[in-house]
Amino acid sequence: MAVIIDGKAVSKKLLEQIKNEAELYEKKPCLAVIIVGNDAASKIYVNNKRKTALELGFKSIVTELPEDVTETALIKEIEKLNNDTTVNAILVQLPLPKHINSAKILETIKPEKDADCFHPSNVGKIAVNGKVFVYPCTPKGILSLLDEYKISVAGKNVVVVGRSNIVGRPLAMMLLNKDATVTICHSKTKNLSEITKQADILISAAGNPKFIKKDMVKDRAIIIDVGITRDSNGKLSGDIDFENVKENSSYITPVPGGVGPMTICSLMQNTLDLFKLQNK
Repeated sequence: MAVIIDGKAVSKKLLEQIKNEAELYEKKPCLAVIIVGNDAASKIYVNNKRKTALELGFKSIVTELPEDVTETALIKEIEKLNNDTTVNAILVQLPLPKHINSAKILETIKPEKDADCFHPSNVGKIAVNGKVFVYPCTPKGILSLLDEYKISVAGKNVVVVGRSNIVGRPLAMMLLNKDATVTICHSKTKNLSEITKQADILISAAGNPKFIKKDMVKDRAIIIDVGITRDSNGKLSGDIDFENVKENSSYITPVPGGVGPMTICSLMQNTLDLFKLQNK
């Protein structure tokens, strides 16, 4: 039976450390979040980020813009925050409405205030294993969990299912920088189960509920579930068929309570790190 990786407990421990470090500074780190429209899930995520920031003693700015805001108006709001020396970290909540070019918006955020590490210049630094301001929140959270459980990725076969710019792609580069042997799978991958069965560490970020079955997983593999979807009854589910897969795994993350709490924890660490960078 697998060891259940407890993201809530690890997050709580790390947030306490972040709070203690932030208290050493007279000025307080400031996280600014922009949300466009009325997407219910996005509002919940933004409220959770604001709540956590305030609990740590950070300053929190939330700018709410209407669904029909123009791209030009949104860029002006970002530029205001770019030029505000009291703001250390900026995040634009995704997804954005279809009439707005998300890539253009993310490129508007100053790289040194990019809380999510989505700016191309920041992603490029990860690609060449260069010195970064901060790392993307979810991949960083995953690696923090592995570190906490003393799981090294060096020399391991790591399979990442999903190639999004938010998780799959940056995570693969970060794993490679830590000497893992990395395979990325996606919707066009053939013979997926043959590849996943080779994984010492299997990380799924596909957003396809319970599609990773027991027969797709190597015995004693380490399983990290990034997927999170809600079924017709409102129950949260991950990509992994948890109850069956956990029987033969060595470690596994639950949904909820695994990777999710670590993403917000990483955002708070990024905010503190950017604050320190700007206040040397």
